[in-house]
Amino acid sequence: MTKKEISEIKRQFTPSNCSITRICGCYVDGEKNKKALFKEAFLSLPEEDMFKYFEILRKNLSGTLGKNLMNLEFPLEAEKEGGPHEFLLKLRNSRLQDEALLEAFYDRIIETYEYVGNYLILLIHDAYDIPGKTSDGLEMDDASDEVYSYILCSICPVDLSKPGLSYNELENLFQNRVRDWVVGKPELGFLFPAFNDRSTDLHGALYYSKNVNDLHDSFMEQLLGCPLPLPAQFQKESFQAIIEETLGDACDYETVKSIHENLSEMLEEHKDQPEPLILDKYQVKSLLEQSGVEEEQLSHFDETFDETAGPGASIFAGNVVNTRALEVKTPDVIIKINPERADLIETREIDGRQCLVIAIDGGVEVNGIVVNENNKGSQQEA
Repeated sequence: MTKKEISEIKRQFTPSNCSITRICGCYVDGEKNKKALFKEAFLSLPEEDMFKYFEILRKNLSGTLGKNLMNLEFPLEAEKEGGPHEFLLKLRNSRLQDEALLEAFYDRIIETYEYVGNYLILLIHDAYDIPGKTSDGLEMDDASDEVYSYILCSICPVDLSKPGLSYNELENLFQNRVRDWVVGKPELGFLFPAFNDRSTDLHGALYYSKNVNDLHDSFMEQLLGCPLPLPAQFQKESFQAIIEETLGDACDYETVKSIHENLSEMLEEHKDQPEPLILDKYQVKSLLEQSGVEEEQLSHFDETFDETAGPGASIFAGNVVNTRALEVKTPDVIIKINPERADLIETREIDGRQCLVIAIDGGVEVNGIVVNENNKGSQQEA
């Protein structure tokens, strides 16, 4: 799913656009006991409740593709008879009216989801009548030829509200506030089936994780049967390790700067595309070649990539480079540079010591105080 397609579904979570048919939930305590179950026709809910649920549902489709949101594809194994894909399809087709299927779904989550505390499993079914679009992107409400039927699951923590004082209007006094259990924003969730090319894609799903570095991959792989991509931080660390292993002693400032510049340029050229820029092994290798890495240094690149990131792994470019700053770090000093002025820094050996030399252009401030450099040249050692 692209950002536009995700936004199109999010726009349905308003009173004027809502077509949600049913909402169901299971409240689970820290001992994995079902404390409460509910199921309602969504449009029969009080308006105040609807708005609270809309907030949760929109959050479940928020974030950055490749970090919080991940497009998943069901492998053939998951689509076999009796597999997780068949179960989800039955649940979707039931429009959440089959109590036995709902119970089985809750049980699957409770058995495999590791969470310390109480949580709410929230599940909706929606039937979105997809409007047609003209060639210039205008929606035509009377030109729909498909209904996108899907389920959206959110797993939300339930915690006690914070202690504090509250004002009792009837008695005109302040008193200790009664603490109650409050549903938080979702930690995890998924949409099934996917909404690709503005149409139902039964072979895909969209997964959400609040924590970009802990995707609960084993839990979701058991529930959905889909392998998850590498967490954002792991992708970044893997990319860095691949560069260091490949370049070895040739991993100098100029080469790394060139890689940063070329990758930033690729992201800039790709920014108007609906899908994020994803690099496979061969694109990473091409990036290094473009950045001046010698063929001899790339002789073992394929093995290094497979051992570090994994065979067939893909890396989201936005996870591994900060286009707003180039960071130079030593054990005691961190320097952040405007990428467009990376030329202001160079490495140089001075009195037998390897140094970073920063060209001063426009004055120097220390803790916000403009200082007099008191130097005759145009450069200052760092």
